[in-house]
Amino acid sequence: MRYSLLIMRLGNGGGWVLAAGLIAASAADWPEWRGSGRQGIWTETGIINRIPPTGLKVKWRVPIHAGYSGPAVANGRVFLMDHTPGATERAVCLDEQTGKTLWIREWPADYRGLDYANGPRATPTVDGDRVYVLGAKGVLKALRVTDGSEIWSTDFVKDFGTTVPGWGMSSAPLIAGSKLIAIVGGKGNAKVVAFDKLTGKVAWRALSGDESEPGYSQPILIQHGRPQVVVWHVGALESLDPETGAVLWSQPFRVTMNTPIATPAWSAPHLLVSGFFDGARMMELSLTATAKLAWASQGANEIKSDKLHALMSQPIIDGDYIYGICSYGQLRCLRRSTGERVWESQAVTVEKTRNVTAWMVRHRDRVFLFNDRGELILAKLSPETYTELGRAKVIEPTSAPGGRRELSAVVWSHPAFANRHIVVRNDREVIRVSLAESDYR
Repeated sequence: MRYSLLIMRLGNGGGWVLAAGLIAASAADWPEWRGSGRQGIWTETGIINRIPPTGLKVKWRVPIHAGYSGPAVANGRVFLMDHTPGATERAVCLDEQTGKTLWIREWPADYRGLDYANGPRATPTVDGDRVYVLGAKGVLKALRVTDGSEIWSTDFVKDFGTTVPGWGMSSAPLIAGSKLIAIVGGKGNAKVVAFDKLTGKVAWRALSGDESEPGYSQPILIQHGRPQVVVWHVGALESLDPETGAVLWSQPFRVTMNTPIATPAWSAPHLLVSGFFDGARMMELSLTATAKLAWASQGANEIKSDKLHALMSQPIIDGDYIYGICSYGQLRCLRRSTGERVWESQAVTVEKTRNVTAWMVRHRDRVFLFNDRGELILAKLSPETYTELGRAKVIEPTSAPGGRRELSAVVWSHPAFANRHIVVRNDREVIRVSLAESDYR
């Protein structure tokens, strides 16, 4: 069990406050996309200082079917999604220590019409005794952690008139107090919908789903003056009141080819988004729930990129600097104040070609980087340089990259870092690998 700061609302119309609350999960768990708070920060102690030249120890490996959905880890269980050759989506729950299958929940899912039709995209979101899973065609289910039984469900296409975008529904649902907030992309005022997380009853709807697609980026919950749900969709970057869905501020941003994908990066008072074609925009937020544009990419494209053109990987804002993976796999360091490039390196992704990527997770003064070649890298990032502390191949890439690539396959699933281990999957298996210092003495 762990104590954590929770954002709470006082009764009778009172304001928002921070209060200590009890969360039934280990402090070392990874219960949702990018871990607690969706910022890709791993705080555990007892982690290796260098990756051993002899490689890393695999604790278990379990066969699964295809999918891009990253694993979530909570309460001694691993949750993930996949898609069988028989046009069925599955939510799978494994024992964290042994890999034993505890339960499987499945439902029909016809992927005809989808590009990259490997499997589900969204990472499960675990909250207490419930896990929320979203399929690529817009089926959202609340399941019991204990046995996978269904508590409630909704189908975005049938219930909200959603037109599923070409690369499928990808935004993992977000917990905000008593609500589950989902990027639905529905008709009318239902681009974003908040559900009562216990019953599935609609609490509010926000933003028009008729004018632009929902995109593929993940919503995040931030606290700056007040709680805000930040949503980056095809037409704009917007902030919503998590209690009512009211728009707090909006920055128009029409994204080329409907591709907002990378998760917004937050470090008060700055919020950064970056896209493959259109580059980066840095917003500066006030404590009164307003925002202004601090800087943006100018006159560049994904090939001749001036600042940062991220595809999938969320950038890191660290002090006065930003680190991110650009359109052709370049790891770049930028000045936070201006977006000016300080340095770049191809070492992380190796191959300089379109759509190359790597996921970045901060651990104390280091960063773990998992590239799409299936390699885990430990490194230090500074304004001066990129310093590698070792790398090891942990899993085989199996997914078609959709373009000419050196290895002919990629792994695009974000790993989970939990309880001194990394849990990572491809289209054939999920494995748990030790990063515990005690395992390498």
